[in-house]
Amino acid sequence: MSAPLPQDEFDELLAAPAAPPAAVKVPPSAGGEMAYGVHEAADRENSTIGLWSPPLQSVDADILPDKPIIDARARSMLSNDAFVQGGSNLHKDNIVGSHYLLNARPASRVLFGRVDDAWEEEFQEEVEEKWELYADSPDAWVDAARQNNFTSLVRMAVGIHLMAGEVLAAAEWVRDDGAPFRTAIQMIELDRLCTREDIPGAAIDPMVRAGIRFNARNAPVAYQIRTKQQFDYGPVRFGEIARWKEVARRRPWGRMQIVHLYETLRPEQTRGITEMASALSAMKKTHTWRDVNIQHAVTQSLYAAAITSDLPTEMVFAQLGGGNTSPKAMQDAVSNYAKGFLGSVSQYVGKARGLQIDGVQIPHLFPGTKLDMLSPGKGGPLGQEFEQSLLRYIAASIGVSYEQLSRDYTNTNYSSARAAMTETWKFMQARKKMIADRFATIVYRLWLEEAIQTGQIETAKRPGFSIYAGRRLGLSFDAIARCDWIGASRGQIDEGKETEAAIARINAGLSTAEDELARLGKDWRKVFRQIRREQELRRTLGLVLPGLAGGAPAPSAQAPEQQDTAS
Repeated sequence: MSAPLPQDEFDELLAAPAAPPAAVKVPPSAGGEMAYGVHEAADRENSTIGLWSPPLQSVDADILPDKPIIDARARSMLSNDAFVQGGSNLHKDNIVGSHYLLNARPASRVLFGRVDDAWEEEFQEEVEEKWELYADSPDAWVDAARQNNFTSLVRMAVGIHLMAGEVLAAAEWVRDDGAPFRTAIQMIELDRLCTREDIPGAAIDPMVRAGIRFNARNAPVAYQIRTKQQFDYGPVRFGEIARWKEVARRRPWGRMQIVHLYETLRPEQTRGITEMASALSAMKKTHTWRDVNIQHAVTQSLYAAAITSDLPTEMVFAQLGGGNTSPKAMQDAVSNYAKGFLGSVSQYVGKARGLQIDGVQIPHLFPGTKLDMLSPGKGGPLGQEFEQSLLRYIAASIGVSYEQLSRDYTNTNYSSARAAMTETWKFMQARKKMIADRFATIVYRLWLEEAIQTGQIETAKRPGFSIYAGRRLGLSFDAIARCDWIGASRGQIDEGKETEAAIARINAGLSTAEDELARLGKDWRKVFRQIRREQELRRTLGLVLPGLAGGAPAPSAQAPEQQDTAS
């Protein structure tokens, strides 16, 4: 076996920039640049798509010019449309739920060179309890604004991502209010992330795009954040608006300082964009269509009938002088005739005893008029199916089922509801990993670094152990900060069937109690401890109940060995 390269030589070889591939020329026999493709999708003569020629440009050229107006319209829809607002709440409720739980999973093999289950269990219990006290404190220590607890911050991050396609926050170090930990998260309005204009030439810096400074590898290194919202409420001095602060993404030793999360759709993408962008036009039209139909129904419901005149229009026109008068004289004549006719009708009807239909008054008719009955509350010409198709379009754009968005389960059976929930669950789990878990893990890592550094984690006080390597956060910190997150329950349509299926998966070795309880939004350690407490209390009180939670204690660890020996 050959000896490895020296480390310095290895680094030099890898540090050399990759050469671009040689240009590939089209062979002459292929027709060169004059060759035509065979795809109908590129047909330039088709009457339907012939004029459809969108530009080929960078992802930033596609997104950045349109992002401000798209963000504004998305916020408007979330503020004014109940279905869109409900879709946002579905994201929060199906991804985060009511309590976002930490499941610490330290890698003891990486930390100590061997698996230490006892230490992992001890570390998990200590860290999770201290984290929960910090994250769920009524004093909201985790929030720099001291308004939201940890779960509320994660729910906010998920909602902002749906609305704008990205999340922005800063890690603050708060020392002035006696908090048990100084780490706190400051959520930042995305409008404030923009290229600074208070320094000459800053707007044309080639390494800055949309308020983010990049290095040569297109990695973000700093963020330019406006100190005040450009359009804020109340009196704001212009000097405060026109100031920016450039904040490094990380501290020199690797501690995260700016949290900026979004899904990259294409390489070299600078900012995120809401997934509602493709459906915003349809959302607005649906909202307008619904308003028009409501106004139509309300207007019809105000009138039970209309009174019309039987007098022919030609006769009225002839009596007014026909075409022998000037337009001004004709206008005056029509106005006088209408006033006289309507005045006579009003006087006649007012003196009459009115008839009533279901409480709606129908007066006695003036001679020469007739009654046209109206249908109050009748819907528009397109009907309910058209609205359902629009709602399905909106539901597809935000990743939920039509039934969940509309709260309409009238035409749904168990199988179709289960299939819809499964598809939504897969989508929500992907969003959970991409946004909620990443945001939560960054906050947890910030807190854990402080807790270990200040000596508040007893299980991390081992001789020779350090989370730093060469004055930077190293691999050992990644190992000790590894974690999962337990979010919203998946929900059950038929609890009996789905509970039996969960038990069958556990008994077949296809799943674990940890996984199945996580589907219900629960921490398996807490559940098992509570079961044990209930068993002990029932045994003390002499209560015997069937099932796992009954009075019989769980078998001891030696029971399998005793059974094997007896056999």
